[in-house]
Amino acid sequence: MKKIHLKIFAGAVLTAFLFVSCSDILEEKPRTIYEPGFFQTEKGVMGGLTSLYAHLRWIYGQAYYYNTCLTGTDEATYAQSADANFKDMDLSGVGSITSTSSRADVLWGAAFPNINTASGIIENAIAVGTISDALIAEARFFRAFDYFLLVQTFGGVPLDLGAGVLKFNTTPSRVSVRNTVPEVYTIGIFPDLIKAIEDLPEYPRLTGSLTKTVARFYLAKAYLTYAWWLENPNDIPTYPLCDRVDPDGHDAQWYFQQAYDIATTAIDNPGPYGLQETYYDVNLAQNDRNNEMLLYADHTEKSEYYNDGSLTYGSGSAPDNFAGWMMTWNYTVITSAEDPEWKNLINPVQREACQALGRPWIRMCPTIGVIENTFADKTHDSRYDGTFTTVYRGNWPKNPNTAHIKFVYNANNMKVYPGEPALTFLNEEPDMEIDYPDPDDESDVDRSKVGAGELPERADYVIHPRGISRIVYPGLWKLGPYRTDNAGGLGQPNAGSTRPFNIAKFSELYFIAAEAAVKGATTKPGKSARELINVIRSRAGMWRWDNNGNYEKIEDHSDEMMAATPSVITIDYILAERSREYYGEGYRWYDLIRTQKWEELASTYEICGSKYRDHTPKMYTRDIQKYHYLRPIPQGQLDGMEMTPEEKKAYQNPGYR
Repeated sequence: MKKIHLKIFAGAVLTAFLFVSCSDILEEKPRTIYEPGFFQTEKGVMGGLTSLYAHLRWIYGQAYYYNTCLTGTDEATYAQSADANFKDMDLSGVGSITSTSSRADVLWGAAFPNINTASGIIENAIAVGTISDALIAEARFFRAFDYFLLVQTFGGVPLDLGAGVLKFNTTPSRVSVRNTVPEVYTIGIFPDLIKAIEDLPEYPRLTGSLTKTVARFYLAKAYLTYAWWLENPNDIPTYPLCDRVDPDGHDAQWYFQQAYDIATTAIDNPGPYGLQETYYDVNLAQNDRNNEMLLYADHTEKSEYYNDGSLTYGSGSAPDNFAGWMMTWNYTVITSAEDPEWKNLINPVQREACQALGRPWIRMCPTIGVIENTFADKTHDSRYDGTFTTVYRGNWPKNPNTAHIKFVYNANNMKVYPGEPALTFLNEEPDMEIDYPDPDDESDVDRSKVGAGELPERADYVIHPRGISRIVYPGLWKLGPYRTDNAGGLGQPNAGSTRPFNIAKFSELYFIAAEAAVKGATTKPGKSARELINVIRSRAGMWRWDNNGNYEKIEDHSDEMMAATPSVITIDYILAERSREYYGEGYRWYDLIRTQKWEELASTYEICGSKYRDHTPKMYTRDIQKYHYLRPIPQGQLDGMEMTPEEKKAYQNPGYR
């Protein structure tokens, strides 16, 4: 039977991919076309509920949406193979964000069908009579979740999808009216999350399903974000135009306090959640779905049916999880030789479905500032080592065609054996000058083929921190793939990642509370901003494994980490800590627009060029305007509405008309 996906669009009910639950997982079952009345059955409600979880795959792990969350911030710029999808977001003169180029359309297209599904569940579950308040609360959560994403991204969005405010719509509607930001928060987000906290269980009904703690997390974050919006310290415009006045009569300070109180309540009442003992364990693939994960878009290697995507070749589109490809450079170009005369060349690092490697797309890369400044402390702080792949090790025996080769000749014509480093991105600037191939002299042989250099008595090629470029840079280890079915070989590196894409972590509750405290919230004993941040920094100082060194490292630098924390915590310091903790996970653009620090922190960056031998940093300037703090309404939405040109123009965010 052909597999069909459940998408309840605003204005229409389409074919369905319905789900029913079993004892401990969400199980998918294909169905044919259903009328809206199917939601008036218990089976229909349960199927709709499971589709709410499935819709996360269409947003998280979708690389073009992932790009909109990072490219153009102080975390990432476009890489050598980037097309307009990535260059436009960089705002550095190589493209521009428009209603047709912004890939925030991914969010718009996925969120509204899900909102309508959630509304259908909420309305019909009560009529069914056998659906518990806890299950209805899951639908309330997801409706609020999607509206929260939308309002941060686009400003005010419609609460009426054609049948009335927050009503389930079954009739195609070609008109739309955008509500204001305060209306979206106070009508479409806060009430649903408050009710979800009341009705959700403390422990999940199934692995990965919702709880009170997850709802508290999002209510605290929504309060925090709305408080910043009300305060508007840098006079960022909003749309639709409205006064920054809360309909319920509260000021920004009230919401900062609420954010703090709810976040600390969640910390004190964690249910099944908590912090992993080391940062390395948070993102270690073998430890996926650990107790720090509050919410994730799930995948599996056990079945293409349940994975909702091929297990052998990635489509480069949702619902595949292919975000991890974007910041992966083409390490397979690294070259060694089978003989000391370099007559028989070999690529010692083969494409492999393992966390340190994966499929290279070269669309995004870190800036030099990330390596030098964000992760300045690479000795005590384990987070740089637990974020990037900086050492590329020989794995050629996993390829049957080269399995017979015992060792290869590499830098300085020294031997490299399987599992040993072939290329290393140095943590610090070396004491001596690296011997790089001359970029202006083609006769100067580049044995590495990637423009890497040599240091005396080292068999691995090396690149210094200020020598990273748009084409050669440390890979993003934390999002790398993982398979248990490689059978000792290279596995299926071209498939989408079968790992879950993490969306929310328990650790962020400490950041939410700390940020609210910096903004003036009255704190509890033991939970000042500095004390909250030091919980995270203390954990960052705990090592059990050197990821790039590939050896056991039992070291405790928590005291040094906490001692280095400033006595006075600022928003800038919290943002720096957030980047160290969540680098490359898709948080950054939202962090910078919430705090209105985007232009201040990301208007310039350094990176070397797009050619292999280029190790000369260049400064780039971004033209970040205030209107960029909102993404444009997708052109497809405007084209689909039966409204006058003037009405469509008024519907669009200013700056993109």
